[in-house]
Parts: sequence; structure tokens; C-alpha cells
Amino acid sequence: QVQLVESGGGLVQAGGPLRLSCAASGRTFSNYPMGWFRQAPGAEREFVASIRWAANLTDYAESVKGRGTISRDNAKNTVYLQMNSLRPEDTAVYYCAAGSTMYSGGRHPSRYDYWGPGTQVTVSS
Repeated sequence: QVQLVESGGGLVQAGGPLRLSCAASGRTFSNYPMGWFRQAPGAEREFVASIRWAANLTDYAESVKGRGTISRDNAKNTVYLQMNSLRPEDTAVYYCAAGSTMYSGGRHPSRYDYWGPGTQVTVSS
């Protein structure tokens, strides 16, 4: 059974950093794309960042470009999202997602097959 579990969320002050982790189990995702999405109250789930099996193939939403870094440790089957210079508008539940084929992934949630339960990130001003 495939399972994704996020961790690292919490309450942070604006301008501070945060690192989210997503540990995958039940399958090795080293060859498949993984991504981070977020959803604020009353809003749709939106793309944050993604990474393909070749770790230099990354993509970022404009809202986090320059502040966020996605990375993966294939040996640990874990993907990370480092966020710096956090803003109150970054407040959301952050979800980890994984694709099941090499052709999965991208910016739309429908292109991912597995999801974690999410971790709350709250940025105070």
C-alpha cells in the first residue's frame, strides 16, 4: 500500500524559513515525478513545485520561485520543500503528491496518483 506522509508544518513568522518533508512508503518513487501543492481555505488546490526523476528537472509556481526549493533523496524515498522568506499568503495546507508513471506529474493535481494527508503551514505577520 502506497503511503505519503508530510511533516514539518507549523506556525512560523513572516520572513522565516520552513522545510517540509514527504516520506513515501510502499513503492519506490525514485523514477517518478513528485510534487507539492497547497490549498488555502476557500481556495482550490494549487501547484507549488515539482521534481522529476532527474533531480535537476524542477518546476516552480511563480508565487514561490526564488523562495522555494524542491529536492529529493531517492535513497530515503523522501522529497523536501524548503521555503524561505515566508509570507502570510503562504498559509495553507501543503500536500505531497506522487505520480505512478514517468509521464505523470506537472502542474495539475489530476496528473498525480498518490497524495499525502497534508500538513498545515501558518505564517503569522
